[in-house]
Amino acid sequence: MEVWQAIHSKRAIRAFRDEPLQPAHIERILRAGRRAQSSKNSQPWHFIAVQDRARLQKLAQTGAGMGHVAGAALCIVIAVPVQNERTLWHFFDSGQSAAYMQLAATDLGIGSCLGTIYEPDEARELLGMPADMQTRLVISFGYPADAAAATQPLQAGGRNSYEDIVHWETW
Repeated sequence: MEVWQAIHSKRAIRAFRDEPLQPAHIERILRAGRRAQSSKNSQPWHFIAVQDRARLQKLAQTGAGMGHVAGAALCIVIAVPVQNERTLWHFFDSGQSAAYMQLAATDLGIGSCLGTIYEPDEARELLGMPADMQTRLVISFGYPADAAAATQPLQAGGRNSYEDIVHWETW
């Protein structure tokens, strides 16, 4: 799949088949995240790959609207250093690694969806994270329950138009 095709076809998939991901696919997704660019090449992230069903269900309870995590074949939790002068960049860099992982998954026919952790202390305990790390971002992965819908073009009005969001030289 070409990069543009992956970008154009990427959808937030929240319903997955009850089927494990191939180990080679998981490794490819994680390696894609590791290859993301980061501010000053800091590479601040650590990835916690969660596949245990009970842990996924508990993780889903650490944020609103994260039911997709409970049904995923894999959830990758992105952890970065605790609050410091680089925190905004660390979260930006985490978003870049998340995008790389999601595009790699799309290329493999694997659906994904971002989730936000609202109970970071609960997540830290559940995942055995060290005290000097924090997390707010998870990505659920799995084979889409409805593969045809996962590749359908967005409906009209599904995205802001190019003309509405692009400004040349000045606003």
